[in-house]
Amino acid sequence: MDSPTSSLDPSIDLSKLTDKDKQELQQFIINENQKARIQQSVHNLTDVCWKKCVTGSIRSGKLEKGEDICAQNCVDRFLDANSAVIKHLNAMRNHS
Repeated sequence: MDSPTSSLDPSIDLSKLTDKDKQELQQFIINENQKARIQQSVHNLTDVCWKKCVTGSIRSGKLEKGEDICAQNCVDRFLDANSAVIKHLNAMRNHS
């Protein structure tokens, strides 16, 4: 992954910033990168669940009952899997 400052305009002179400002800027960039990763994850989830569950055309402005249930289950399984991975990674980190 790129360093937090790799996407900054190279003409910006960061040496003129105070240490506190540099730290705040770095944290801001980290936060923005995290938001972008979350948005990408949501996009991927939407794409996977849509392709899996929506089999026809949407005629009434909403999903058919079976499609709706499938989409809910798809999202639930995605969240369950992510939760399990996070718990496992936290347990590994705590045991190291």
